[in-house]
Amino acid sequence: MVEWLLATVPIFKAVHIVCLSIWCGGLIALPMMLARHDPAIAQDDYHLIRRATHLTYTMLVTPAAVIAVIAGTWLIFLRQAFVPWLFAKLVFVALLLVLHAWVGHSIVRIAEEPGKHRPPNPYLPLAGVLACACAILVLVLGKPDLGWIGFPDWMLRPRGGQLPFEVPRR
Repeated sequence: MVEWLLATVPIFKAVHIVCLSIWCGGLIALPMMLARHDPAIAQDDYHLIRRATHLTYTMLVTPAAVIAVIAGTWLIFLRQAFVPWLFAKLVFVALLLVLHAWVGHSIVRIAEEPGKHRPPNPYLPLAGVLACACAILVLVLGKPDLGWIGFPDWMLRPRGGQLPFEVPRR
């Protein structure tokens, strides 16, 4: 593999960790912000809270999620990390994406149906995000041996195809 490309691994790791922190932090804050959506409060206050949740979701949390996933995907291929703990981590990342979509759906419903739609209890998405984040940290930092799980061989070994950024040997 090209040396300069391997030298970018720390940059991708830093971007991945920063964006993942913003993403998870936003998914922790947004359910609490959604709980403040109460049509009984003054219209100006309701509009302010509504706008804050919308901007936080669209301008901060979602871009951080996209960048975290892109940087993480690059890290998988740069480090050639085709190991069972990584596949388990990806399951929890997928659950984070589901929670992300659920929170976004609640934000949209509150905007489209003010007074009719009530946001979910904030502790439910909060518990899901914290469980996923803790599981991801345990898997990434502990790198447990999950060899006892019967993964198919095609998931554990590269398929022998050339990646587009590898330099052919002469």
